[in-house]
Amino acid sequence: MKKSNKSRRNFIKNGILASSLTIIPRNVLGGVGFISPSDQLNIASIGAGGKGRSDILNASVNGRERVIALCDIDKNGKHGVLASRKKFSKANFYFDFRKLLDKEKDLDAITISTPDHTHASIAMEAMKRGIHVYIQKPLTHNIKEARLLTEKARELKIVTQMGNQGASNPSQIKVKEWIDKGLIGSVSEVKVWTNRPVWPQGIVRPKPAPEKLPDEFNWNQWLGPAPFTEFNPNMHPFNWRGWWDYGTGALGDMGCHIIDIPFRALELRYPTAVECSVGNVFTKMWEAEYIPEGCPPSSSVTIDFDSTDKNKTPLKMVWTDGGIRPSHPDIIPPDEDLGEKGGGNGVMMIGDKGIITTGTYGMGPKLYIKGGETISYKAPIDLNPEPEFGHQRKWIDAIKAGFNSNEHKALTSSFDYAGPLTETVLMGNIAIRTYLLREGKGRSMNYYGRKKLLWNGNKMEITNLKQANQFVTRNYRKGWEL
Repeated sequence: MKKSNKSRRNFIKNGILASSLTIIPRNVLGGVGFISPSDQLNIASIGAGGKGRSDILNASVNGRERVIALCDIDKNGKHGVLASRKKFSKANFYFDFRKLLDKEKDLDAITISTPDHTHASIAMEAMKRGIHVYIQKPLTHNIKEARLLTEKARELKIVTQMGNQGASNPSQIKVKEWIDKGLIGSVSEVKVWTNRPVWPQGIVRPKPAPEKLPDEFNWNQWLGPAPFTEFNPNMHPFNWRGWWDYGTGALGDMGCHIIDIPFRALELRYPTAVECSVGNVFTKMWEAEYIPEGCPPSSSVTIDFDSTDKNKTPLKMVWTDGGIRPSHPDIIPPDEDLGEKGGGNGVMMIGDKGIITTGTYGMGPKLYIKGGETISYKAPIDLNPEPEFGHQRKWIDAIKAGFNSNEHKALTSSFDYAGPLTETVLMGNIAIRTYLLREGKGRSMNYYGRKKLLWNGNKMEITNLKQANQFVTRNYRKGWEL
């Protein structure tokens, strides 16, 4: 008789039969390397192409776990869906994630690798069913969603992980060690930057083309909570990132990778204020394009933080994107790359005794001490034996060990951490969107949101401009409300 979903999960969680029973070694039952089916997790992928392909592959731990279902809105997608279906040929395939969750009664865990705007809706449906979730970065599309998922995971004892795999990079341990030893002193300024966007952005929104809707493409499901529009071939599979209905821009794409390094090392929490400026595009004299539905071509965002137990001084974090990089401090030789090779992405933590720099994922950290030597660190190869630093595998192992286990507590991006990190990233997007708010006409146009926004993190509220709070959440299409 087939075990119920609940009893099977409890078996996996507890993992040990009563000591009075005789236990037969696995190698006797099935040979060397045999894994009992009851030791395997049943996992599924929501979003099987693109990044979803590697997420479910790594979560399966080279076949150690059982992939029982795949879901994607593009059945024949050439961006990785077909490869996933070939790799996991025995997995059931679905167009609609709700049908997958309803029908796969023995499902233990899912990876969610869909566009940003559908993360929260899918995750909430899964967690209510007791299913553990792994969600690609950013955790959610807006701050309220991040708070709701974080609280719900804690309430329902769901083992979670966000897909900012650099959080599991052992090089970050070295950065934290340098900070803990006080080698750069008090940090009052952090600079983080990216070469994103690398997709079309800052442009007039392309027109829909419903006649180009492919067969077996679930456009309504792709839209999710966003307002209904006719099919637009310019959105899927990647260019959605530059439109607020679906994406979170350069900050959403790279912020959880890059801001993660100082956020973790300095033990930052909710910001206290944010302000920004954005790049303009001029297609005619004296009149900048006004495209509030889309992300700008470049931006500079300053986020304020109070002092913490780890860092005794208030801190300003300056984010720049669109290829805008900070200049070299005097302590860093002028011919050295900032951040990663070529300087496209990076981090600088600037203290009164020195500077720490890293690339994306915390790679290649360097320590510059005033009046001292420069120290470069490269993690030994045996510390990185797995794809993406074992980020997905560690989540799987934590599920088996159980909520609040040592393995669970050791996860580097469970929602208790990833939620506040994502909120910080999305704080910058509130400033960017508020920057474009305006009233009036012509020369009397008033851009009333171009100010420093004060943030109450506990209440999730901008306290000095109520109109900015519309971007803390969103309007949801009927049937997609949280």
